[in-house]
Amino acid sequence: MTKQGFFLGVDVGSGSARAGIFDAAGHMLAVAKRDITIWREGADIVEQSSEDIWSAVCASTREALGKAGIDPADVRGIGFDATCSLVVLGEDGKALTVSPSGDPQRNIIVWMDHRAIQQAERINATGHPVLRYVGGVISPEMETPKLLWLKENLPDTYANAWQFLDLADFLSWRATGDLSRSACTVTCKWTYLAHENRWDPDYFHRIGLNELADEDFTRIGQNVVAPGTALGQGLSEQAAGDLGLRPGTAVAAGLIDAHAGGIGTVGVQGTPQSNLAYVFGTSSCTMTSTDEPVFVPGVWGPYYQAMVPGMWLNEGGQSAAGAAMDHLLSFHPAAAEANKAAQDADRALPVWLAECAEAAVATSSDAIHLAGGLHVVPEFLGNRAPFGDPHARAIIAGLGMERDIDNLVALYIAGLSGIGYGLRQIIEAQDRAGASVERIVISGGAGQSPLVRQLIADAAGKPLVSVQAEEPVLAGSAILGAVAAGVYATMPEAMKSMSARSSEYMPSAETGALHQRRYDAFCALQDVGRSFG
Repeated sequence: MTKQGFFLGVDVGSGSARAGIFDAAGHMLAVAKRDITIWREGADIVEQSSEDIWSAVCASTREALGKAGIDPADVRGIGFDATCSLVVLGEDGKALTVSPSGDPQRNIIVWMDHRAIQQAERINATGHPVLRYVGGVISPEMETPKLLWLKENLPDTYANAWQFLDLADFLSWRATGDLSRSACTVTCKWTYLAHENRWDPDYFHRIGLNELADEDFTRIGQNVVAPGTALGQGLSEQAAGDLGLRPGTAVAAGLIDAHAGGIGTVGVQGTPQSNLAYVFGTSSCTMTSTDEPVFVPGVWGPYYQAMVPGMWLNEGGQSAAGAAMDHLLSFHPAAAEANKAAQDADRALPVWLAECAEAAVATSSDAIHLAGGLHVVPEFLGNRAPFGDPHARAIIAGLGMERDIDNLVALYIAGLSGIGYGLRQIIEAQDRAGASVERIVISGGAGQSPLVRQLIADAAGKPLVSVQAEEPVLAGSAILGAVAAGVYATMPEAMKSMSARSSEYMPSAETGALHQRRYDAFCALQDVGRSFG
């Protein structure tokens, strides 16, 4: 089949929906974005609306099509990715509230919502064998603890729910009417055993979600397919009208957003197995592909074909990364002054601070010297990996009475290196278990600065590669669309054809000893924090 036409990638992140139009070589013709509403209540409750998100997806898609100036009939395939958030629908797809407020709009429990910590702890106390495939410890960010919270706290919503879906699966259902679930979503976040093609009924009975098993899992997915699989009859008449596309356009089974970033990056050099996909955004995610299952304590997985079909996946990361940096900087006395300067320069504050640091040193690697005696363990939302500890909290050591921007820059560099040391811990834990990688391949909005990339390479002690794609996560979703349309026969073929390497950042030998000392301090501070838990 001729490799022509265009592909739509749609990414729904924590704060926005984006649509990108790509050609068969992976070049992006246009992108558009719409903000989405997010509600927060206290420290743990974070909610969204599926109708609001679908509207944002449609508006951004129509704008991207207009910018690209192409005939909608030439869009041959669509791929969706989204955060691993829980969508609850009643009969006829009507939104059901998941909110203690009772607001009917709020029918999504967002991935970062931590209301289900107690439920997660009770599930972990069972020691069920299924937990072996989530690193031994289930997270409150996953869906079965959230479902148990709904059952116990909003029983009417739980009882009246027609479908519980991961957000990416909601989008593909809304586009096609097909209720098939992606192996990515249900394996990574719902405890589906993809390597055995089954749910484990005993697990659901043991943890108190027996109804889902007794109903033969009709509300959480009876048909599970590999990412990139073409769904139903393609785009429905209704969805085509909403999006401004043609009915019947191929729609792929989707991915969690971080995993789309993996698809958009790990094919650029070597093999998928040799590359660790590192998505550095609001949170961070690490994805490591292996030919055989590797069990890494504290790292989620191994998951079968949750990212690359036919391969196993280990998933780690940090619950707050870009968000942790924003939170860290907001504390400083110079934050208001720096924010104004950044706004005047039309920069986000972290970007502006990175530019300040670059101006103060000879090389990006030298920026670590600016941190001085400041040390940051940026675990404001707990430790996702390799400790699986939602109770972990941030530690800042070495702060003085300084109130100037130079000290804010120092705090920024210390926090950024802390992100890198957390990544190093994950890499080392995987290496000890037998899932070694040769390099880091980065994507995500928080990792676009050359200084950030160099410091992450230095702190983690691995070469770091960036890709040519301006939007690797969107590119990953477009790759799904190309596979679903049959333009590429396999995911690896599409990954190789639609992505390319841009730059490589090697760990600095000159600052290696300093990073080792700071890494030792990072680990020691974590130990002290746990001892007071």
